[in-house]
Amino acid sequence: MNAQPRFGRLITAMVTPFDESGALLLDSAGKLAAELVEGGNEALVINGTTGESPTLDRAERIALFHEILCATDRKTPIIANVGDNCTHDSVAFARKVESLGVHAIMAVTPYYNKPPQEGLYRHFRSIAAAVDVPMIVYNIPGRCVTNIEPETILRLAHDVDNIVAVKQANSDLSQVETIVEGAPEGFEVLSGDDGMTIPMMEKGGTGVISVLGNLLPTPMRHMIDSYAAGDIAEATRYEEVLMPLASALFDTTSPILIKKALELGGFEGGGLRLPLIEATKEQTAKLKEVMDMTYAQLETLNAT
Repeated sequence: MNAQPRFGRLITAMVTPFDESGALLLDSAGKLAAELVEGGNEALVINGTTGESPTLDRAERIALFHEILCATDRKTPIIANVGDNCTHDSVAFARKVESLGVHAIMAVTPYYNKPPQEGLYRHFRSIAAAVDVPMIVYNIPGRCVTNIEPETILRLAHDVDNIVAVKQANSDLSQVETIVEGAPEGFEVLSGDDGMTIPMMEKGGTGVISVLGNLLPTPMRHMIDSYAAGDIAEATRYEEVLMPLASALFDTTSPILIKKALELGGFEGGGLRLPLIEATKEQTAKLKEVMDMTYAQLETLNAT
């Protein structure tokens, strides 16, 4: 496990605030980013899956990156998701985003066109070669259909100096082991699933790009730091309390329920853009029940 991860161990994929009509709320985005950093997040991913990236146009993304860089005084690592399913467009956008001063970029597996592994290799290599900032490869076969095989990730890790990590939203721990064992020094595996954070850290992962970190960054940070410090018992105590809520947030398509959870906590900006829709009354009631239980258990943990 890397002693000092490049971007930290708790990185949150931040939601993108919209009003009820779907308009982008830049002020709310800036305020939320500042609160997430204050709560313990060490870096933020902007315009990721949780940020509803498919529904933001390029101008909105640029405005969002700029707002959050300003809101965090450019001191917190801001990782901008720039990838889509066209390599040429991704390269051009990566160059434009780099000029804003982001600290790193992330690129997701090309979706729908289902490229073979060699195509994936060339895609990610082309994007990374277009910029000087570090890049995270985002492997999420559940949404993009295609898995980036460990051999392809390792080729990229060895061949491209500024490809520094993979966000592994793939629960196959044998693949994590293969990547960790074969990667060059300093290359990181970050869990793309809150529920797999500790299991991936057990295999050599360095942390998580989190959804739950939008809502409960402080206990998430405590859990991860406890594990990294060798206090497995403390990490396990928090894991047992936090993971039922992390799971409940995916009872329907994310980020529907993390936005609802933030709304229940008083955050304004939980509107969604079609084709995503509001949580149902039944989903909201179940979510509130799990949230109430989680907060009660956290109070007990903090009191002991």
